[in-house]
Amino acid sequence: MLRRLSSRERFGILVQQFEPILRIAFLDAIDDITSNIVLRRVVERLERFDINGAIKAMHLDEAAFRPLDEAIRAAFNGGGVAAVEGMPTLRDPFGHTIVVRWDMRNLAAEEWLRLHSSTLITGIVQDQETAIRTALEAGLARGDNPTRTALDVVGRVNRVTGTREGGVIGLTAQQAGYVDNARRELSSGDPAAMRNYLDRGRRDKRFDRTVAKAIREGKPLPADMVARITSRYADGLLKLRADTISLHETFAALGESRDIAFRDQITKGNVRADTVTKTWRHTAQERPRLQHVAMAGQVVRFDQPFMAPDGTAIPYPHAPGVPARHTLGCKCFCEYKIDFAATLVQ
Repeated sequence: MLRRLSSRERFGILVQQFEPILRIAFLDAIDDITSNIVLRRVVERLERFDINGAIKAMHLDEAAFRPLDEAIRAAFNGGGVAAVEGMPTLRDPFGHTIVVRWDMRNLAAEEWLRLHSSTLITGIVQDQETAIRTALEAGLARGDNPTRTALDVVGRVNRVTGTREGGVIGLTAQQAGYVDNARRELSSGDPAAMRNYLDRGRRDKRFDRTVAKAIREGKPLPADMVARITSRYADGLLKLRADTISLHETFAALGESRDIAFRDQITKGNVRADTVTKTWRHTAQERPRLQHVAMAGQVVRFDQPFMAPDGTAIPYPHAPGVPARHTLGCKCFCEYKIDFAATLVQ
């Protein structure tokens, strides 16, 4: 006899299905941007100290992120379908089965998709422009020539794969700053600064011996070696960015669609709000949020928020407007339960 999957198992399957799709969509968007950059055009503008023109030549428009938008839409739809399929069989007072369907075109669903995707993609593009502007200005201020400055930003072409690697496109402004700091540390010749690089978690450890040798000799690394090392470091940060976005957006899309699915059935009169409860489910992690561990098993009515120990009201994990300290990297989810005995529509 087939065992019925638990709510946690069903949710886990959805995450395993959609998180990789979102990760690939984000990385494909970055690859689309970098592969279409004509380096000569960027360099020409930098030679005239035209930073705005150089950024414009990179074509950082929102259309490049449409695949990510579609991936979020797919995860959102998958969460809604699963939520409806997991509901118990509902019957009216006459014993007739109530037909329950997930409608991704309902007003709440379309509004969330429109606002969420627009805000996310606009934010990514704006942050990109800030990171790139800062990196270009820093490169020229160091005295790097326009070509090296451009390559440090857009990445260098791998002769084997034909794709650009390294660079800061795709990174947050903060991460781009990390790359610039690492470049200065490795170029400094200062043993203390170079040791600081060896503490960077996303560095490519295959270069550690090279850096350690430079520290022992008290010499700065050659410029071409610094470029190689920082490019690999930037790639590590880009992977982190892709992992962060795919995790957060997958959980956000699944969480919102599941909540909307139940809200939609309540609005239609198929389910009474007072028969639905929500339970906070915590997923074990290497570095768990202690507040979320404390919230595990907390049960509230559908129309009530969960309460975190710090006083934050959370409608459900990854709900819009919840502070980042409760969302980024969070793998908690909300388990909905309908009181089967009370589901008859009055």
